[in-house]
Amino acid sequence: MSKSSQFSLLRQRRFAPFFWTQFFGAFNDNVFKTALLTILTYEALSWTSMDVSLLNNLIPGLFILPFVVFSATAGQLADKFEKSRLARYVKVLEIIIMAIAAAGWMTHTLWLLILAVVGMGIHSTIFGPVKYAYLPQQLRQDELVGGNGIIEMGTFVGILLGEVLGAVLVVHKPWGIELVAGGTVAIAIVGWLFSRGIPLTPAAEPGLKINWNPVTETVRNLGFSRKNRPVFLAMLANSWFWFYGAIVLAQFPLYAKNYLHGDHSVFVLLLTVFSLGVGAGSLLCERLSGHKVEIGLVPFGAIGLSVFGLDLFLASVGYTNTTAVDMAGFVQQHGSWRILFDCVMIGLFGGLYIVPLFAVIQTRCDRRHLSRTIAGMNIMNALFMVVAALVAMVLLQSGFTIPQIFLVTAILNALVALYIFTVVPEYLVRFVAWILIHTIHRVHTVDRDRIPDEGAAVLVCNHVSYVDAIVIMAASPRPIRFVMDHRIFKIPVLAWLFKTAKAIPIAPAKENPQLMERAFDQIAAALEDGDLVCIFPEGKLTSTGEMNEFRGGIKKIVERTPVPVIPMALSGLWGSMWTRSAGNPFQRSFKRGPLSALQLAVGEPVAAEQATPEYLQQQVQALRGAWQ
Repeated sequence: MSKSSQFSLLRQRRFAPFFWTQFFGAFNDNVFKTALLTILTYEALSWTSMDVSLLNNLIPGLFILPFVVFSATAGQLADKFEKSRLARYVKVLEIIIMAIAAAGWMTHTLWLLILAVVGMGIHSTIFGPVKYAYLPQQLRQDELVGGNGIIEMGTFVGILLGEVLGAVLVVHKPWGIELVAGGTVAIAIVGWLFSRGIPLTPAAEPGLKINWNPVTETVRNLGFSRKNRPVFLAMLANSWFWFYGAIVLAQFPLYAKNYLHGDHSVFVLLLTVFSLGVGAGSLLCERLSGHKVEIGLVPFGAIGLSVFGLDLFLASVGYTNTTAVDMAGFVQQHGSWRILFDCVMIGLFGGLYIVPLFAVIQTRCDRRHLSRTIAGMNIMNALFMVVAALVAMVLLQSGFTIPQIFLVTAILNALVALYIFTVVPEYLVRFVAWILIHTIHRVHTVDRDRIPDEGAAVLVCNHVSYVDAIVIMAASPRPIRFVMDHRIFKIPVLAWLFKTAKAIPIAPAKENPQLMERAFDQIAAALEDGDLVCIFPEGKLTSTGEMNEFRGGIKKIVERTPVPVIPMALSGLWGSMWTRSAGNPFQRSFKRGPLSALQLAVGEPVAAEQATPEYLQQQVQALRGAWQ
C-alpha cells in the first residue's frame, strides 16, 4: 500500500469486501434502531404508554446486553473457525432478524421490535471479534492504523447514514413503516452479497476447544487479558470511550426536542455532525501518526473530549430559543453553530482517541488469542455502556438536565483520563514527544521501517541535543529503553519524561563505577526481555556539531547479549535551543523559525560480531552526511 493513501486499500480484495460487509452491518443496525427511537420519540402514543426517556435509554442498553452474555463465546468462535465463512453466517443471521423486525413493524408489535433489537445485538456480538482480528491477518503493520481508521470512518459513516435514513424514512407518510421494514431486509441481503467476496482468512487456533459456559469463559478471558497490562489498559480506555459516547448519543433525541426545540430533522443534524467528526478524526490518525501506531494521540483525544464536552454544556445553557424550529430554523438561532461545532469536535477527538487504541490491542496482543481479547474488550464495552444507560437514567430521575449530563460526562472523562495516563505513563510520554515534533520541529524519517517491530536490538545514534531521545522515541513504532548520561537524566521536566520512559542512567567508570555496572546489567536484562535499547556511543553531547569518537560501551553490550545493532543519524538539530552551540538559545531558535526541519535516518542492521565502535561510527557518519 502506498503510504500516501490509505484509501488504496478500498481497491484491494483483501480489504474492500470486508469493509463493505461491516459498513452495511453498521448501516442496517442504525437504520433500524434510529427508526424505532424516532417513532417512539415523536409518535409514542400510537405505540406504547411507557415513558419515552426510559425507552430511549433502555433500547440501546438492550442492544448491547448480548455483548455481555455472548462475547466470550463469539471470541472463541472467531479464533477457532475460518473468518470469511463465519462472516457469511453472521450476515444470514442478520437477514432472519430483519425479517422478524419487519413483522413487528407491520403489526405494530413493540416487543417484537425490541426482540429484534436484542437479535441485532447478538449479530454484532458475533461479528465484533471477527472484525478486528481480521485486519492484522490481512494488513501489514504499517497499514494497520490506516486500515483501522478507514474501518472506524466507515462504521461511523454507516451509523450516520443509517441514523439519517432511519429517522427520515420512518416519519415519511404514508409508507414510512413499510419502507423501514422492507429496506432493512434489503440492506441485510446486500451485506451478505459483499461477505461472499471476503478472502480466506485461516483460523488463529483451529484446535481450540470451545467452552460454552459464558460465565466461566468470560472470567477466564478477562483474566487472560489482564496479564498483558498495556493491552488490558488499552481495552479499559477503549471501553471508557463507549461509555462517554453512549451517554451523549442517548440524550440527543430529547435534547433536540426539549432543549433545542427542534423537530426530528434537528436530531438528525446532531447525529450527522457528530458522526462526520468521528469519521474525520479516524482518518486524521493516519496522517498525524505518520503511518505507525502512535499512542501519543490518545491523550490528545481525551483532552478534546473533555474540553468540547464542557463547551457543549456552556453552549446549551446559552441557547435561548423557545420556539419550535426545523433544521433550517435551528441553524439561524443564536448559539446553534457553537453547539454543532462542539458536536463535530467531540466526534473528531473521539476518532483520534479510539483508533490508536485499537491498533495497540492488535499489535501488542498474542495473535493466537486476538479474537478472544477483542471479545473481552467487547464484554467490557458492553458493561460500560450498560452502566452508561443506568447512570443516565439515574441522573435524569435525580433531576439533572441533559446539558448537565454533558457536563458530568466531560468531568468524568478528565478524571478517568488522568487515572489511565498515570497508570500507563507511556501515553503521556508519547504525547509529549508527538507535540514536540509537530510544533517546534518538522521531522523527516528515512527508512524508519528498519526499526524492528518485535525482538531485541540496540539502536546507536549521534548525540546532538537534549531532545534526541524524544525525537527517536516519536519515530519508533514501539517503546525504547534509552541509555543516557546521568546528568541529562536529572534535568528538570525532562527527568520526569526519561524516568517514565524507563531510561537507563549511566556514568563514566572514573566518575561512578557502580552506576555504570548497574546500567550494563539493566541493558542486558532489557535485551533479554526482547526490548529495544538505544545508546549514544559518543557518551556526551557534541559541542561543535561534529560527532565525537564512539566509545567502547557498545562492544561490551553486544558481547554480553549478541543482538542486531541498528545505526541511526540525526541531522538538523544543531543550532537549536536544545543544543550546546554558541549564543543565546532562544535567539538561535527564533532565527531557525517554527517547524524547523530535521531528519532521522535509519541504517541497515549490523550483526553483533561486526558492531565495533569504529565501524558503527562510519555508518552513522555516512547516514548523517554533512548536514548537522
